[in-house]
Amino acid sequence: MRPYTYATAATPSQAVGLATNASAYLAGGTTLVDLMKLDVMGPSSVIDINALALTGTTVDSAGLHIGALSRMSDVATDPNVTKAFPVIAQALVASASPQIRNMASIGGNLLQRTRCDYFRDVHTPCNKRQAGSGCPAQQGANRTHAILGTSTSCAATHPSDLAVALMALDAVLTVQSGTGSRQIALADFYQLPGSTPSIENTLKIGELITSVTVPPLAWATKSSYLKVRDRTSYEFALSSAAIAVQTSGSMIGAARVAVGGVGTIPWRLPSVESALAGTTAGIANFTKAAANAATGAKTLSENAFKVTLVQRVIVRALSELLGVTS
Repeated sequence: MRPYTYATAATPSQAVGLATNASAYLAGGTTLVDLMKLDVMGPSSVIDINALALTGTTVDSAGLHIGALSRMSDVATDPNVTKAFPVIAQALVASASPQIRNMASIGGNLLQRTRCDYFRDVHTPCNKRQAGSGCPAQQGANRTHAILGTSTSCAATHPSDLAVALMALDAVLTVQSGTGSRQIALADFYQLPGSTPSIENTLKIGELITSVTVPPLAWATKSSYLKVRDRTSYEFALSSAAIAVQTSGSMIGAARVAVGGVGTIPWRLPSVESALAGTTAGIANFTKAAANAATGAKTLSENAFKVTLVQRVIVRALSELLGVTS
């Protein structure tokens, strides 16, 4: 671990005033501290933001507001979330371990870095860690890597379960800088790797996420999150699906579908959504719609199975949510 200075902030304005291009904000620390120990991240200053009044949830006409410093475990059991947006609660419970969920913040979860082994090993090249050094995953171990949104520079998957659920629900982030606050739709927040995989999002230097807003969606009460992984605890997704469905009897009026574990960013699937709209709930229609899930996929030597897997995860998620068996 490299030397760094440490400061605490009492207000968001004070936090952003302390920030530089070599700073890092410390909330739960469940990603930052790990990566500092591995020498993957080496901020010259760490700004502790845990004293900021950015916790809890509120509901108003604009929707559900979640403080960025709310702990994952608290949000997962919050009645404002479990009743109106079960997909969010389920995504949180499927994340990490109970101990980490008790520490990790909502904002930190959305900003967590990829678990690609090459990224976390400073003895190997990685374009995300050191621009222009290369991407060994292109020809190396790549079973867990992305098939959507990739480039020859990077195929690392985005690790957040929560971000997938929020992507399906059109969530918006509020961020603060020294000049004020602004809102960023989550759909515009994450950056595809392209030729610059080290640029992961649209945050500017020193900007701090202060809250997440989920717009009101009455039929989000009929939503769920399904995660498929190599083991059922403390493991990242091979594929996952966040689903919200509006129904009238057996008819699907509208749907929201986003997937994780297969994209370099949380991946919304409007083609699957439009294919589901106006159909009768049933395995055949789910399968037909899910066939669109991997459109444009680019596979590597070990991860082609994800093309079929993501389609099956969507079908299963829909089937379980709507109680369909045929």
